[in-house]
Amino acid sequence: MLWSSVTLAVARNKTVQVFRHNLTLLLRRRNFSTTGLYGISHLKSPKGFQSFVDEAIQRSGELVSYISTKPSASEIMRAMDEISDTVCSVVDSAELCRQTHPNREFVEEADKASMKINEYLHYLNTSHDLYDAMKKAEQECHMLSEETQRGIKSLRVDMERGGIHLCPEKLDRVNKLDIEISHLCREYTENIVIDPGTVDIYPSSRIPKNLHHLVKPIYQSEPLITKDLSGPKGTFNERGFRITTDPRTLDSVLQLSSDDEVRKMVYIRGNSVPHANVDVLKRLISARDEQAQIMGCGSYAELAVKPNMASSPKVVMSFLLEMSKMVQAKSTEELNLLTKFKREKCGHSGGDLRPWDEAYYTTLMKSSLYKLDSSVVSSYFSLSNCIEGLKVLVKSLFGVTCHRIPLAPGESWDPQVLKLCLHHPEEGDLGYLYLDLYSRKGKYPGCAHFAIKGGRRISQTEYQLPIVALVCNFSGSRNPSAVRLNHWEVETLFHEFGHALHSLLSRTDYQHFSGTRTVLDFAEIPSNLFEYYAWDYRVLKTFARHYSTGEVIPRKLFESMLGAKNMFAATDLQRQIFYALVDQTLFGEQPLPLGDSSSVVAELKRKHTNLEHIEGTHWEARFSHLLNYGAGYYSYLYAKCFAATIWKKLCQEDPLSPIAGSALRTKFLQHGGARAPAVILNDLVPDGIYRYYDGGIIPDISSLCEEMELGEEH
Repeated sequence: MLWSSVTLAVARNKTVQVFRHNLTLLLRRRNFSTTGLYGISHLKSPKGFQSFVDEAIQRSGELVSYISTKPSASEIMRAMDEISDTVCSVVDSAELCRQTHPNREFVEEADKASMKINEYLHYLNTSHDLYDAMKKAEQECHMLSEETQRGIKSLRVDMERGGIHLCPEKLDRVNKLDIEISHLCREYTENIVIDPGTVDIYPSSRIPKNLHHLVKPIYQSEPLITKDLSGPKGTFNERGFRITTDPRTLDSVLQLSSDDEVRKMVYIRGNSVPHANVDVLKRLISARDEQAQIMGCGSYAELAVKPNMASSPKVVMSFLLEMSKMVQAKSTEELNLLTKFKREKCGHSGGDLRPWDEAYYTTLMKSSLYKLDSSVVSSYFSLSNCIEGLKVLVKSLFGVTCHRIPLAPGESWDPQVLKLCLHHPEEGDLGYLYLDLYSRKGKYPGCAHFAIKGGRRISQTEYQLPIVALVCNFSGSRNPSAVRLNHWEVETLFHEFGHALHSLLSRTDYQHFSGTRTVLDFAEIPSNLFEYYAWDYRVLKTFARHYSTGEVIPRKLFESMLGAKNMFAATDLQRQIFYALVDQTLFGEQPLPLGDSSSVVAELKRKHTNLEHIEGTHWEARFSHLLNYGAGYYSYLYAKCFAATIWKKLCQEDPLSPIAGSALRTKFLQHGGARAPAVILNDLVPDGIYRYYDGGIIPDISSLCEEMELGEEH
């Protein structure tokens, strides 16, 4: 997951639209040898965020005044990029601090800094001096570099996406809608925390011991029954468990509980909370639609998709419906297989597969067929070995070493944070990577790539090196040698490392285009591609060794892992298609085809999956991707298809080939968003990696179909 671009996970409200590709930069003039959080001299203490913000605003004001004098097009672009570099240094360091710092004072000051800089961003986005300068620059930039021309046009378009070209009345309404949308997103997120849902189970024996760490003991008074009915009545306290149906606990119970009734209660409760978000989502859909209408678009989906490769909801829906049709037969076959397995386990009384059965019987069937023991698998994936695996990968592919460097006092936010430097023997240092990998209270709960500083060319001889943070939540000891990962965690680590490499290896003139600062349906390709390396035995045997014996992971064990992964792959893909269809439909043309979001979800589930919808549930009430990726969730599927083609045609024959690595770096990663995505993709894989459709681009799906054995007709 990207943080900003998923990252991508910061809401695309107007306050960041002009600079939405630039999240995370430090002032150009910062001296990183000084001590302070992330190497920023201001941040030696929490209160340092105040002076950090003030200096950024002062410097940006000087640049705005300079741009107002209407200098040359190239000077306007350079000054705009420095404004972005300056302001986003505050935005992004504050965001990383808010999500990961264990010190509440640092978090609170970062929050204040974030609010203050966002107010200033609003001023920048509504500055007609800047807008007029961008229009002038666009008229005069034809003799400049391709990247400069793209940058000027991109900034002008982003300002217009904020409504600066509208009449005062419409612009005022757009501004109010921005505030409303921001509040609704916050309310939606807070409701998920406030009302995760609970289910009380009695007696406690119904919950298996391997789930006890996820549940809370509770007691209820029960009448004590004795043989002597005439005697005094008594009571005893019966022990049970309270299950909080947050997503992590819900998934664990559905996978591991053998009690059908427990799974049913937990599934229904977990998919029915928070009920308040049904109304919040309705209001969010309405506000986004009104905003889109003011901007001259037929729907919010049209507004959101227009800058991307797909270019329109029509193109996205064509792709999703094609994918749905493609996967239907095999997913039905997988459902029949799982239903048969359930009936064999339960007898004929088992009946059809219900929604709360899928995860349990999938886990049970994989385990029984492939004899996989998660503790055996994880014994080959100590965290220290996995980090070494990432180092082997960059060395083999790019000729780049990745070595640990010491942190200055005050630079780190937690004692366990590591800092790595990517170094090329001829080019020198390429960038810096912080690793914050361990779970702790109050920390961002998922796994994500946070940019801290984007790369940009400062002069003919000087380049501002990128700095990023890779954040995960691996549990267990804080000794990397003692922490052992499940393979899905290894896959996640490689996914996020793909994002990090996109940032660290890009070499763009402007930080506006550095690394992942590109369109949404292009930015996820490197991360999806690097997942393949976590599933290739030739790569795994370079680092996957038993934590105590040093034995290389056996080929037979790997083949069992791969077999289990592929066993219900079509069903997993179908689920992602369903999510993307829900996202597109909810933010498509209004009013909704069936009146409300829950009815839309139910109908799409009926049409495009093989499992029933349970009346009264509203899964969409905590699908937070609807906030951050509104009308953009399809991007994961685009990236999956593109990555499958790149892997097959460039990497599969020899995944550690320096030739393949050189192509990935020079034709793809180094360009960030500085070149058109279609140009980058066609240069990397010239023969049919995509096709044009109705003014947009659709990825070729044949490589993914072949990989998943979905039929020759595709």
